[in-house]
Amino acid sequence: MQANSMIKVGLAGALILLLGSCEEGSGSRSGFAAQYAVARDALETGNYDRAKRSYARLMNDAGPLRPRLQLEYAHSELRDGNFAEAARLAGGLANSQKGTARSAALAVQGTAQHELAQQLLRDGETQAGKQMLLAAKTALEELLKNDPDLDPLGSMAGRKAAIDSRLKRL
Repeated sequence: MQANSMIKVGLAGALILLLGSCEEGSGSRSGFAAQYAVARDALETGNYDRAKRSYARLMNDAGPLRPRLQLEYAHSELRDGNFAEAARLAGGLANSQKGTARSAALAVQGTAQHELAQQLLRDGETQAGKQMLLAAKTALEELLKNDPDLDPLGSMAGRKAAIDSRLKRL
């Protein structure tokens, strides 16, 4: 997840620059950028409840930035340990996106599904855990096939290899 975080921090910086370069007009874009900075800082510092509240407030005014905010909201759920919700949110986003935006959503979805599968397997729910592992594998395979640059340190490839290994043992 470290590589994913590095990519997201870079994308967040680009988003802040984009927001900062918007015409201020009534000042709403400037306020939006400040609110985004609060949400992003909360995510990066582990204040996930605040991050989720902040992202939720930003959604209605996000315009074309909405998918990016939805991804960060899903990432907040993932980092907060709400794996089912993170998988649901990221999966919905992946279904509505193409290209690298889809791959980024698949990274969050696959990671959340893998974590959820591990919980299910620990709880003795072998069949449900296996199905979730298969779903995670599918998401990560597509990510790695279409956008390997989103995994510069190999953490997603390592996660997929762990999934493959676990599936062989089930």
